Amino acid sequence: MTTTADSSARPRAPWWFNLAGQLLQPWVRIRRDPAEPAALLQAGVPVCYVIERDGFSDALILQRACREAGLPNPMRPLAGTRRRRSVFALARRDGSLLGRNRKRNPNEALRQLVHSLEGLPGSDIQIVPVSIYVGRAPSRDSGWFRVLFSENWVMVGRFRRMLALLLNGRDTVVHFSTPVSLRQTLDESGGITPERFARKVARVLRTHFHRIRAAVIGPDLSHKRTVVDAVLNAEPVRAAIAAAAAKEKISHAKAWRKAHQLVLEIAADYSHPVVRSASFLLSNFWNKLYDGIAMHHFDKARAAAPGHEVIYVPCHRSHADYLLMSYQLHVSGVVVPHIAAGVNLNLPVIGPILRRGGAFFLRRSFRGNALYSVVFNEYVAQLIDRGVPMEYFIEGGRSRTGRLLAPRAGMLAMTVRAFLRAPRRPVLFQPVYIGYEKLMEGKSYIGELSGQPKEKESLLGLLKGLKVLRQRYGHVALNFGEPIELTPLLDAASHDWRAAGADPEAKPEWLGAVTDRLAEQIQVNINRAADVNPINLLALALLATPKHAMAESDLLTQLELGKTMLEELPYSDRITLTPMNPAAIIAYGEQMGWIQRVQHPLGDVLTATGERAVLLSYFRNNVLHLTATAAWVACCFLNNRRMSRASILRLGRIIYPFIQGELFLPWDTDGFAEQLQATIDFFVRRGLLEAVSDGRVLERSPGQDDGAYQLKVIARSLIQAFERYYITIAALAKNGPHTMTGAELENACSLTAQRLSLLNELTAPEFFDKALFRGFIQKLRERRIVWTDDAGKLDYDAALEGMVRDARVILSREVRHSILKITPGGNDWEAPAADAREGAVEGTYVPADSDDAALHARHVAAEQREHERRSGSDRRLPDAAEPTPTHRDAAE
Repeated sequence: MTTTADSSARPRAPWWFNLAGQLLQPWVRIRRDPAEPAALLQAGVPVCYVIERDGFSDALILQRACREAGLPNPMRPLAGTRRRRSVFALARRDGSLLGRNRKRNPNEALRQLVHSLEGLPGSDIQIVPVSIYVGRAPSRDSGWFRVLFSENWVMVGRFRRMLALLLNGRDTVVHFSTPVSLRQTLDESGGITPERFARKVARVLRTHFHRIRAAVIGPDLSHKRTVVDAVLNAEPVRAAIAAAAAKEKISHAKAWRKAHQLVLEIAADYSHPVVRSASFLLSNFWNKLYDGIAMHHFDKARAAAPGHEVIYVPCHRSHADYLLMSYQLHVSGVVVPHIAAGVNLNLPVIGPILRRGGAFFLRRSFRGNALYSVVFNEYVAQLIDRGVPMEYFIEGGRSRTGRLLAPRAGMLAMTVRAFLRAPRRPVLFQPVYIGYEKLMEGKSYIGELSGQPKEKESLLGLLKGLKVLRQRYGHVALNFGEPIELTPLLDAASHDWRAAGADPEAKPEWLGAVTDRLAEQIQVNINRAADVNPINLLALALLATPKHAMAESDLLTQLELGKTMLEELPYSDRITLTPMNPAAIIAYGEQMGWIQRVQHPLGDVLTATGERAVLLSYFRNNVLHLTATAAWVACCFLNNRRMSRASILRLGRIIYPFIQGELFLPWDTDGFAEQLQATIDFFVRRGLLEAVSDGRVLERSPGQDDGAYQLKVIARSLIQAFERYYITIAALAKNGPHTMTGAELENACSLTAQRLSLLNELTAPEFFDKALFRGFIQKLRERRIVWTDDAGKLDYDAALEGMVRDARVILSREVRHSILKITPGGNDWEAPAADAREGAVEGTYVPADSDDAALHARHVAAEQREHERRSGSDRRLPDAAEPTPTHRDAAE
């Protein structure tokens, strides 16, 4: 090693340099890595340090670190060369300071070192790469202002570097890497020219510094610098630029600039300091807004993520979803994903902040803009290729109803095709359920569902919306569902799917089916991770009564029944349920302002009125899928005192595909039948149903009984779905085949449902949502009950009449007649008579199956004889009239 005595006669650093080092010393605390770097050096060989970036402060820090470690002084001349200093920088900032030109080639120092070895075969120089990081990772307790000046990938100016030293200098790391023998490297290069050798060594050093920086402070995610050029240089984008220039008759340079602007419009500009700063600000914001944010099953998601390209796919219910997900992942020590956001959020001030937080923006439609489509696809491909975690909402927009929306698979298709191009890292989709107890956008949702135009996002609107900070919004839950791996889906679709990536423009025939299957599975897994909070349970109970009111005793019983049912009939192992007991749930609902207590001498009544009831429908719809099986069984007994178990299962199998498509249920038809069996057994255990005839026939108690009332409340959560189905069938049948297009049928159904809701004061705005009618019609098409003829009109199968007959089991005569009266149609169609299928005693359903029919006939005859024996010849219909009104009837 070159000793300090050997160089004592050499010129020292200027006095002002040493003075600056003394002034800086109280502000900087250095940690060396390794702690004893002298052990890395070879004795007797001159040492030349190379730092990543040129800077006065870096030189001061390096000199002090070398002095404390007993290493040669970097500010002394390099022995055997003409260099005045034993250090050089690989990169310099352009510009001038006091007339000094900073534009010098960083390879010049390497060429000088190579020339100094020429003619001296035994000489050598040790090149020691030194990485210096100031404030590389301040903790969350350090204060948000310090984070702004923590180490990142940007080459900052002198003023910013000075602030970084003052704020974060006590967290300075100096990393000494293993020395590189310049002589050995030169000999291994095979006699290339000094210029080429210098470029080669500089390239190797840049790669080395990049790798060390990524290991210390994380990967470079600043896409304005690293991805834009990659996107523009990709072959599909170059071809699209040439095509755009030819089509629009503009120069290639102008088309290139247009593509460049599109990339800048799209690309995120991720900034670690901005993300860290935002986390400090958001912690206070959430404390003002929410009473708590809970994450469930995150440990399972974290365990599944290593080695995968993770795509977070949460449900979308509020603008807060973006920030909540990123914030919770960040504070949990996980890399913040890049989020696909609508370009409508690229507002002044807000847009740049979101972009630096990882948001990349996309337009609502790519139609008619081939260049934009290619550029955006390539940007997504670059993210996948670089292993950057992403987040997007496959519903395409926020749910205004509380239900999961039908997925739009555009981003999924881009992700799958990007993986096919470069299947280096397996892709993992992570569904996330986000559950709220109150929404900031609640009132605007009511207006939009009532027909008002969607309010366009604007900075002024955002400022007006700050008044939401005056309210409390309860608790929020983020439940991580079961992840979905892409590779098994591709293996099932095609054994040679890897060959499809050879052509980036190719679209295999199986791609659409895989994307649709993936989209549906994501929605199913989101629903399988639902969180049931107190507001969900209150909404399920209260909205099932005509006036959204219940006696407190009844509400307590219904809440207890609902909780017990969810516990004994678990939907999945990732469902979470509030630990509150029924009394605490009611108290919490009053505290949150969702329900109101009306005191009465005969017992208090809990009610939800006006807008509260409408908004509660949102939270009922969040968990509607959890009660689908129970609601179906209960629906079978709305207008029937008794049914055979086989009939419930048979009709359940018929109706299930339509319920499944609407609520994204997880079972196949057989699995749904098993759930129905378990639900029936639960109702029998609870005394809501009685099993007779060796369990083959099920019977409920009379209408005024507690059990019948509880069944009615459960049934009404799903009854509106069957009313929508009947509206669709009635509208189609009344107008006849070959008369309506799909769009015309959707419109007619929506208008009918809207008028029906006005006449009956329904508080479920989604009742007349066109999307739900569209989904039902699509299921009819898939099952070939309805199809489009050559003229684009709808034709239908005779099975449609069978669905009409089955509707009589669920819907009352009054409801059916109201729908038929309102539904527009070109003829006086009436539902086919099927009185022979109704039992001799009204309220008894007799199925078509001969064995069940005979069983029913015997049971009904026995009941009728017993009834006539007790009451004489004046036979009373079991549910035709009720006794003196009870407190429930008064509430209803």
